[in-house]
Amino acid sequence: MPSNTTAPPAKKKGRRARLIVLVLVLALVGGVGFGGYWGVSTVRGSFPQTTGTIRLDALSGQVEVKRDAYGVPQIYADTEADLFRAQGFVQAQDRFYEMDVRRHMTSGRLSEMFGKSQVNTDAFLRTLGWHRIAREEYDKVLSPETKKNLQAYAEGVNAYLKDRDPSDVSVEYAALAFSHTYEIEPWTPVDSVAWLKAMAWDLRGNMQDEIDRSLMTSRLSPAQIKQLYPAYPYELHQPIVEGGAVDEAKGEFDPSVKASGNGGTESGTSGSAGSTNGGSVDNALQGMQSQLGALSESLDEIPALLGPNGNGIGSNSWVIAGKYTTSGKPLLANDPHLAPQMPSLWYQMGLHCRSVSATCRYDVAGYTFSGMPGVIIGHNDSIAWGFTNLGADVTDLYLEKVSGEGYLVDGRTKPFTTREETIKIAGGGSRLITVRSTGYGPVVSDRSSELEKVGQKAPVGNAAPDRGTGYAVSLQWTALEPGKSMDAVFELNRAKNFKQFRAAAKNFQVPSQNLIYADTEGTIGYQAPGRIPERAKGDGTVPAPGWDSSYRWKGYIPYEELPYEENPERGYIVTANQAVIGADAYPALLTKDWGYGSRSQRINDLIESKIKDGGKISPDDMRTMQMDNRSEIATLLNPLLLKIDISDRYVREAQKLLEGWDYTQEPDSAAAAYFNAVWRNVLKLAFGDKLPKELRAEGDCINVRPADPTGPVDEQNKRVRECGQRDAESAQPDGGDRWYEVVRPLLKDEDSEWWKTEANRTDQATENRDQLLARAMEDARWELTAKLGKDVSTWSWGRLHQLTLENQTLGTAGPDFVRTMLNRGPWNLGGGEAAVNATGWNAAGGYEVIWVPSMRMVVNVGDWDRSRWINLTGASGHAYHSHYADQTEKWVNGELLDWSFGKAAVDASTKETLVLRP
Repeated sequence: MPSNTTAPPAKKKGRRARLIVLVLVLALVGGVGFGGYWGVSTVRGSFPQTTGTIRLDALSGQVEVKRDAYGVPQIYADTEADLFRAQGFVQAQDRFYEMDVRRHMTSGRLSEMFGKSQVNTDAFLRTLGWHRIAREEYDKVLSPETKKNLQAYAEGVNAYLKDRDPSDVSVEYAALAFSHTYEIEPWTPVDSVAWLKAMAWDLRGNMQDEIDRSLMTSRLSPAQIKQLYPAYPYELHQPIVEGGAVDEAKGEFDPSVKASGNGGTESGTSGSAGSTNGGSVDNALQGMQSQLGALSESLDEIPALLGPNGNGIGSNSWVIAGKYTTSGKPLLANDPHLAPQMPSLWYQMGLHCRSVSATCRYDVAGYTFSGMPGVIIGHNDSIAWGFTNLGADVTDLYLEKVSGEGYLVDGRTKPFTTREETIKIAGGGSRLITVRSTGYGPVVSDRSSELEKVGQKAPVGNAAPDRGTGYAVSLQWTALEPGKSMDAVFELNRAKNFKQFRAAAKNFQVPSQNLIYADTEGTIGYQAPGRIPERAKGDGTVPAPGWDSSYRWKGYIPYEELPYEENPERGYIVTANQAVIGADAYPALLTKDWGYGSRSQRINDLIESKIKDGGKISPDDMRTMQMDNRSEIATLLNPLLLKIDISDRYVREAQKLLEGWDYTQEPDSAAAAYFNAVWRNVLKLAFGDKLPKELRAEGDCINVRPADPTGPVDEQNKRVRECGQRDAESAQPDGGDRWYEVVRPLLKDEDSEWWKTEANRTDQATENRDQLLARAMEDARWELTAKLGKDVSTWSWGRLHQLTLENQTLGTAGPDFVRTMLNRGPWNLGGGEAAVNATGWNAAGGYEVIWVPSMRMVVNVGDWDRSRWINLTGASGHAYHSHYADQTEKWVNGELLDWSFGKAAVDASTKETLVLRP
């Protein structure tokens, strides 16, 4: 039986409402009300000092903090230690509450801040053990130099916290005080390291696909599941690296070797759920719906700081060689697509040694995370770099045959590795949990009592062990081993050329990212780093049999064999989560679940259209490309929609909106609003209503023939009422570019089974493509009539597709005045799912914007002061501060701000100067 001392997960209320304890805000209202002490003056009481002089005992010399008109700090110091001390101090000034919440999340201690509602989330996070691994990294793996930088950063944070009451640090602490006594603990170096685990978790690759494929087995055949995970379309969307192969003699990747092919035969999944993992699993998976569904709910409960995990999350980056730019030097663009939140995930800043030397080596600026020293994405005085998610398959789930004595491996029972964790709860009390691990990793299915029933009805093949009380699920994940990614951050900041850049990238082990590069000598490049497993057996697409040791990982792909490029002949490199390289050219398995390349190919096409016939690309062209909002699926589907004979005049009125539409998704476009509503309804009718409840969105209830007839059944129609169980942000079909590739071949197969739907009380059954498209057009018309009104001339995409920026704790629930104080928006946005301007939405859940280009930058390499950047919100995390959301309106409009780097430019743009002295 699973070892579980926590209660079953509560019903989900939406990902953005999970850090809030309603009791807290109710106490706040009852105790304070709307006037008196609780007002704007209370909020402003925590605003930081940004001019004058402050004494910091830890410093060895004087430090200057120069802020521009948007509050972006540039720090100048004489030593590296002082530089990072000042970075910690300044980030704590602006963002400490955000930092504090993050460290409580990464250490599984949210209950200490927000009470018992977070116990189950903490239990799952303790089971993963992020903070334990971060501690091990700090103690045993990271370099002494990195440790010194982390220690200096922590000293700066703690210098800010010294002698300050929590309410003087941020207004949210004043709110917490009405629920319980809360004391801020000193910051530690491990708190910074642990943040990389959260980053790795949100960018972990195909774990959700692995679960979803397994859940689909209750309603879909192996052939149908394969159709829903099609092969990467190499013939349509080129990979990042067009040439190269591993030189077996040298044991390294050689980008000069011409690829033998584009890997067009690679499959998104290798047949049935069990075909790659043995017949012993094939039937077992069919009986694991309860377990995997509950695991999926547990994943939804974890706050996604970076964004909804899945096919949609990603980023754009590209670099253009100087021969194709107006400046004659490389141009580099990057815009990571992450969860919108208030304040933004990113923090802009510059770190400058006054005199760069062997003892003070940093002169770097860009985007970092509050709570972490150094710069994550940006440039120094020699090189620029950007990140996108590589999407490597770095997680595997294992079915485990368990008993009271342990778990089964090769016919023998092995004992669990166990540890106890105590979860302290705000206001008093605690919860003790036992964490069990197998040889693969933690038993993640232990975190729900519902999972105790697993396997009671699971049919299994003769090769599988007897189910007994059921199967558990363990997780093997590269980030659960100590790594050197924090070393890599500082090494990237100091790199001066491509060789040093690649050496730094070697240590960026998790999460696995695409790294693009440009330098002042004109070199452009790409590197695929990361700790990526080599599987002896299986392909990672479905859970593997833990009882068979032949499915263990045999090691990791050597870094020297991972793909890279340097100055490719085509003169540019594009990474947007597409396949890295053709499978025929590269035999090692990076993943079977790439992004499908719609954004990357659009960027490639835009670049080609500019440079053909000798054209040159300017920095403003790069910005324009970032805002491109063309819909690829519209180019396929819209011509067919216009051919449908519509008799209903109201539906025909909507159909006319699509005539002459250029497929751009501007916020004021009625055609984009109607098309996206049609697309959403096509997906629901053709696929969504055929998926099991574990994948459909909460509130999506349909009458279906039961997969497991245990519920109340309508005897006349033999139907059972099933309602979706998945959080709206991660439900299926999400409408991303995987679904483009699902639909593409079906548009030519007019009589596919997918087009067939059953009649209901208001609609007739559909038998073919055109009937289903007509029904989707009708459903979309009435859906938008309800949402936007009867007059189609008043419709607009932006009214449907709105962005609201929410404080991720007190801003996600509670009284309106608290939300008004902390949140901002809504804004009507253009762009859309899988567009270059990737304002993502989930078609199964609605039209709300759920991920965004979280920042945008265009780096003018070598002429650094002509670079441009923008953040989603602002530098400050303090509500009502002038820099709380002062960049958002410009971000919405696609504008970029001046990015000063050189001393003269920084001085010219400085509006406030703070001196920190010993």
